Amino acid sequence: MSRTSLRTKLAAVVATGVMALGTGVLTASPAGAAAAGDTYANCSYGAGCIYGGANWNGWPAEYFTRGNHPFYNQYGVKRVFNNQTPGWYVHLCRNANGTNCDITIAPWSYRDVDLTPYNSLRIVGP
Repeated sequence: MSRTSLRTKLAAVVATGVMALGTGVLTASPAGAAAAGDTYANCSYGAGCIYGGANWNGWPAEYFTRGNHPFYNQYGVKRVFNNQTPGWYVHLCRNANGTNCDITIAPWSYRDVDLTPYNSLRIVGP
């Protein structure tokens, strides 16, 4: 009797954990929701992305190539996601020419940033 009861309890715990993971309750980063190497939240793999707000909604602006990418009319808090391979970093820079960069976002990470003082995104890697 206790054997069946233990199995039933174990199955309930596992099912609850799987359901919580599926809703994102147990994940703190996008890495738990999809495998690195996939498009995530409309951000293509290999891109640095800027979303329209501090969330995953909509289609982000995507930046793929190494170097500086000036952006315009980005005000308020936006989500910036680095969906790139290991070794490639996204820097947020206050100058449009890619200098005075004070925020670095590691691969497969994101930050919600007030972009008002920023004017470019710089991608660097090996």
